[in-house]
Amino acid sequence: GAEGLVASGAEGGELAVWDARGELAGRLQLPGAGDVAAVVFSPACPARLFASHGASVSLLDARALKEPAHRFQVNEEEINCLAVNEPESALAAADDAGAIRIIDLGNKKVSRTLRHSNICSSVAFRPQRPQSLLSCGLDMQVMLWNLQKARPLWTTNLQDSEMEEAGAQAAGQFFNPPLAHSLSVASCGNVFGCGAQDGKVRIFRVTGVKFEQELAFQGHSLGVSQVLFLPAAYWLLTGGNDGKVLLWDVSSGVGKQQKSPARSLQRRKAQASTKKEGKLNKAALSEDAEILPKLTIEHGEKVNWLSCAELKGSKRVLVADQSSSISVYPLPD
Repeated sequence: GAEGLVASGAEGGELAVWDARGELAGRLQLPGAGDVAAVVFSPACPARLFASHGASVSLLDARALKEPAHRFQVNEEEINCLAVNEPESALAAADDAGAIRIIDLGNKKVSRTLRHSNICSSVAFRPQRPQSLLSCGLDMQVMLWNLQKARPLWTTNLQDSEMEEAGAQAAGQFFNPPLAHSLSVASCGNVFGCGAQDGKVRIFRVTGVKFEQELAFQGHSLGVSQVLFLPAAYWLLTGGNDGKVLLWDVSSGVGKQQKSPARSLQRRKAQASTKKEGKLNKAALSEDAEILPKLTIEHGEKVNWLSCAELKGSKRVLVADQSSSISVYPLPD
């Protein structure tokens, strides 16, 4: 949170809040047997904390953890991810049934339900765009939504785009389908990253009502469980089932595409009219392979969650895994 507080959730409804010195500031047992799978601070009021436990969401005061101020029980299945938009007018709760309940925080009612066809693993509001939401799930779909509409504005199936790129080699892809686990939006609001089961990190750019993949690179030897854009532009943390936490600078790959739309259209037409289209595609892919991590943290356990916080005056990476402790690593300037 912006007040230097860090919140963490555990099995059996356990919630804890830590202060900027890294010391325990509060602990609470939320009712019901549900695990605390998601915690998120309000961008509008840094002391307000939303925590999901099972299929419920509790609204809490992080400075004084006690009985929740409000409880939302609008999801039917276990909640995996929560997101709050900047003015704190909407809360998105994504669950195992693939439903994303949009809760109007003014009247505390569900204003809309958005759907994936399988578990929805991650949702994120875009900065400066309170009506714009991104989601991804184990249906391999990445979707862009406007809260006014029940259907997505734009959808990409990661497996389809993979097969287009791989062509004849696509047969091998089926053993490790790109189930999407996590997404994070950069502070500009137009660039976002997605981590998937095939070990790849994909970077997309939103233009209006659609988005396109700008970069794809092999981030981990096993699935990418977490991605997190840092406040500094285009620095991305990724955590994997391979026990590694990696830091990437994707600014070069994102910057390359910032040509005028007319020029890129001409370029696409030129590509389409050449017979060497397959070669061009492969060339574009091999460029992305040059992206190398700037920092490798050998955490050693499958990463469940990543966060970044200022503790004792310097930036730290916080890593949660299957164990009951949170690991803290220094983040170089």
